[in-house]
Amino acid sequence: MPKRTLFKRFLIWRAKHISHKQFVNILSVVIGFAAGMGAVVLKNLTHFIQSLLEGNLIEHYHHAFYFLFPILGLTLVYLIMKYVIRHKVSHGIPSTLLAISKRKGIMKRFQMFGSILTAPLTVGFGGSVGLEGPTVATGAALGSNISRMFHMNQTTRTLLIGCAAAGAMSSIFKAPIAAIIFAIEVFSLDLTIASMLPLLLASLSAILTSYFFFGDDVILPFRIEDKFYITDAPFYILLGIIAAFVSIYFTDVYDRIQKFFDKIESPVKKLIVGGIGIGILVFLIPPLYGEGFDVINNLIVGNPEKALESNLFHLNLDNIWIVVMLLGGLLIFKIVASSLTFGAGGVGGIFAPVLFMGSIMGFCMSKILNHCGLFKTTISESNFTLVGMAGLLAGVLHAPLTAIFLIAELTGGYELFIPLMLTSTISFGITKYFKPHSVYTMELGRKGELITHDKDHAVLTLMDINKVIETNFIAISPEMDLEQMINKAIIKSKRNIFPVVDKESKKLKGIILLDDLRPIMFDRTLYKEVLATHIMQKPPAVILLDQDKMTDIMQKFQDSSAWNLPVTKNGVYYGFISKSKLLTAYRRQLISLQVDS
Repeated sequence: MPKRTLFKRFLIWRAKHISHKQFVNILSVVIGFAAGMGAVVLKNLTHFIQSLLEGNLIEHYHHAFYFLFPILGLTLVYLIMKYVIRHKVSHGIPSTLLAISKRKGIMKRFQMFGSILTAPLTVGFGGSVGLEGPTVATGAALGSNISRMFHMNQTTRTLLIGCAAAGAMSSIFKAPIAAIIFAIEVFSLDLTIASMLPLLLASLSAILTSYFFFGDDVILPFRIEDKFYITDAPFYILLGIIAAFVSIYFTDVYDRIQKFFDKIESPVKKLIVGGIGIGILVFLIPPLYGEGFDVINNLIVGNPEKALESNLFHLNLDNIWIVVMLLGGLLIFKIVASSLTFGAGGVGGIFAPVLFMGSIMGFCMSKILNHCGLFKTTISESNFTLVGMAGLLAGVLHAPLTAIFLIAELTGGYELFIPLMLTSTISFGITKYFKPHSVYTMELGRKGELITHDKDHAVLTLMDINKVIETNFIAISPEMDLEQMINKAIIKSKRNIFPVVDKESKKLKGIILLDDLRPIMFDRTLYKEVLATHIMQKPPAVILLDQDKMTDIMQKFQDSSAWNLPVTKNGVYYGFISKSKLLTAYRRQLISLQVDS
C-alpha cells in the first residue's frame, strides 16, 4: 500500500480519535524534541570545528590563522549556499518573524537544514556571532513544515513555530521558563491557556533532550554568592541607563553596517569586504573569535586576565585600567565584528554578541566604581556582570522579561531579581523611546509588516491587500465624449464608478461617478460636447500599492469617508478597494486568529 495512502488513513484516524488540542500538544512535544536535537547538532558541530582550528592550528602554529579562518569559513558558507542549498540562508529570528507576518507561518523546507550546514562553519571558523538565532530558525522551520504536513491552520502553525523557538532556547540555555517568555515576547504570541500548555511541553521536551546529550553542562556555570543590598540600588539604576545607551549604540552600528552591505549587489564583493574586515578585527582582537562565552565566564568569576591574555600588544594586565581599556575595546568592536560577519554572508545570531557586550559593560562599570575611590561600599563584580547582560538583552532585543528570567534561571536562583528588574526595565524603557523596534524587528517595523501583541494591528498586518483589490472596473480615457462613455462604459458596467485613465501612460487622471453622468446622459445635444475631462473629479484619496501599509489604507478610508478608493501601482492605475470588502476581509482574518477550541 502506498505511503501516501497510509498517511491519509492516519490523518482520518487522528481526526476521529484525537481532538485538535490533544494533537497540538503531541506535536509540541515532537517539535520540542526536534528543536533540542537541532541545538545539539549545531552546538557539537561548531565546537568540534572551533576546537580543531583554534586549539591546534592557532595555538601550535601561527597567530595569523586568526585572520585567515573567518575568510575561509565565510567562503565555505557562500559555496554551500550557492551550490548545495541553492538558497540564501537569512538571519534566523528575523526570517522567522517575516514568515509569521507575511507568509502565514509557512517556511521553506531548506530552512530546516540550511542553518545546520552554514552556522557551524560561520561560528567555528571565527565569525563573531552566536548559534541561538540559527537554532531557533531550524526549530521554527521544522515546526512550520510539520504543522503543514498535518494540515494545521495558520494560527496553529504560528503557535508551533513559537513552540520550536521555546524549545531551541530551552535546550541551549537550560532555562525552560525564560525560553517560553522569549517565544511570547519576541514572536508576539497570545498568552492563553490553549497556547501555554504546548509551549510548556515543547520547552520541557527540549530541555530533557539537552540533558540527555549534554548532561549538567550549561553555557554559564555560575551560582550567585554575593547578596543584593538595597544600598546597591542606585548603582543598578545607573547600570540600566548605561545599558540603554549601549543598546542604542549596538542598534545603530548594526543598522548602518547592514545598510552599507545592502548597497553592495554582488555577494562575492560582500564576502571580500566583510571577510577581510572580520579577519582583521579577529587578528587584532582574538577574543572576538566565535561566540565569546569563554570571555563571559572568565568575567563572571572575576578573571578578566584570562580572557585578555592573547592580546596582540602583550600589555601588562596587572594594571586594572589597562584591563578596563582592553575590555572597552571588546565592547566597542564586538558589534562591528558581528555586523561584518552578517554582511559578508555569514549565518548566526546576535543573542551571544549581546550577552558578550552586556557582561563586559557590567564588569567594567563595577571595576571602575570599585577603584575610583568615591564610594565606601564595594559592589559585586560578578553580579554586575550578570545584570549587565540582562540590561543589554532588554534594550537590544526589547525583551525585558526574557532578560530577567534568563539570568535568574542561569544563576540558579532569584537573589538578583530586584536588580535584574531595575536594570532591565530602565534599559528597555529608554531604548524603546529612541528605538521603537529591536534589531530583530527593525526592517519589518519600517515596512509595517511586524506582528505585535496589538490584536487590531496584528490582523491588519496579516491581511493580504491583493485579495481585496477589485479590477472589474471599466476605464474611461480623458478624451472620450459623453456618447462614447455611455456606449463603451456605462451600458457594459455593473459599477457606478469609472476610473479615468490615460491611454499611453496608464496613469489615473480622476474618477467619474454615475451620479455625475445621470443628469446629462439622456441629453443627446451634449453627446459630442461633454468630454470625460469636463466631468471627472479628483478621488478623495488614492491607495499606493507599492507604498501604503494596511494600516495606512484603513486610515485613508477613515479620513476620506469614501466607500471606494482607487489603487495605483508604481504610478499606474491598478483597481479599486471597497470599504465593505476590506471590512469583510478584516473580520475573516480576525476569526482565523482565534485559537481553535
